[in-house]
Amino acid sequence: MNKNILKLHQIASQSTRKIIGLMSGTSFDGLDIALCEFEGSGTDTTVSVTNFITKEYTPEFKEEIKSIFAKRKVDLEKLTLLNAFIGSYYAKLIQECLDTWNVPNTDVDLIASHGQTIFHAPKHHHPYDNYGNATLQIGDADHLAVKTGIITLSDFRQKHIAAGGEGAPLAVYGDYLVFSDSVENRIMLNVGGIANFTYLPAGKPDKFFSTDVGPGNTLMDQYVQANFPGMYYDKDSELALKGNVDKALLKALLNDPFFDSPFPKTTGPELFDLAYLEHAVQVAGCENLSHYDVLATLALFSAQGIIKAIETTVTASQSFEIYISGGGMHNPLLLSHLERYYSRKIRSTADLGIDPDAKEAVLFALLANEAVAGNADTLQSTAGVPKVTMGKVSFPL
Repeated sequence: MNKNILKLHQIASQSTRKIIGLMSGTSFDGLDIALCEFEGSGTDTTVSVTNFITKEYTPEFKEEIKSIFAKRKVDLEKLTLLNAFIGSYYAKLIQECLDTWNVPNTDVDLIASHGQTIFHAPKHHHPYDNYGNATLQIGDADHLAVKTGIITLSDFRQKHIAAGGEGAPLAVYGDYLVFSDSVENRIMLNVGGIANFTYLPAGKPDKFFSTDVGPGNTLMDQYVQANFPGMYYDKDSELALKGNVDKALLKALLNDPFFDSPFPKTTGPELFDLAYLEHAVQVAGCENLSHYDVLATLALFSAQGIIKAIETTVTASQSFEIYISGGGMHNPLLLSHLERYYSRKIRSTADLGIDPDAKEAVLFALLANEAVAGNADTLQSTAGVPKVTMGKVSFPL
């Protein structure tokens, strides 16, 4: 038997597994690296995060990613080169972490790499009738595996698409296995570049689902990058707090068929980009708004998309708790809109034992754990949630 296959079999047979989860989102501010310890699989899964850090990207690297991100036409040579480079770059960042944490590479069973999303193309976003859903993440996992000496799983979204899904959001798998509760109705809200949530009605796994709901940080980040040189995002809402919401612009931003389409659904910066904003500005006739007013309006736009989706999901009489994660939880203006609407503090996944900044990296570590030790039949087959085992395996030398 091939030594790597034998090792994978041994890992699958262990009672516990140490897995590094990697996540780099559409804001590409850095690589989230979570070292997790898993026991069991499926509904018997327990997970603890032993170490977590976000390794910030250099401005130069961010610009390289921006040059090919969410664009219909890109430099094919650069795309090819970055696919290999990112795999090696991730390996370097992981090695730095392991050295700092005093964890030998041999103590880590698996790496689970989401990769860097370059383009997300659900069928309802493109005009080609002969083609279905598609998505592309780069950061070659063979480079990761060879340079770290650790078996690596990647390309999680492709199986979801092959099985009839849209490749996103995948949070329902981890949210179901880790956060579902028999008493409390839960909305697991993640606000990254795109906002999404998982609905976990108490004791009703057949009703669980995940869906994208609209922009989280992506439009605000794009606008800052275009109009405030040297800045990549509006830290602590300092810019947006100087502005005022323009109601006409807000109305135009919310006037898109996406917001009325049924759940589950996916989207991305391919739709919610600066062209989308410019069109809304023209419809609203507010070309002379200050940058601060635009950002204040975009923050409320993101909040309104989230609120509308939640109100569509839960009944007026139904009690529920919202647990937030992702970079958007650090946007005080967006968060204040949500808390004002719901007249209560929005809790984070820290209250459930998982660092909210680490949650997505932990999710992909969990998907890797399921890929080697789980059984897809333990997952619920709900609307848009196929029962699939995700993750392609890359072996070291």
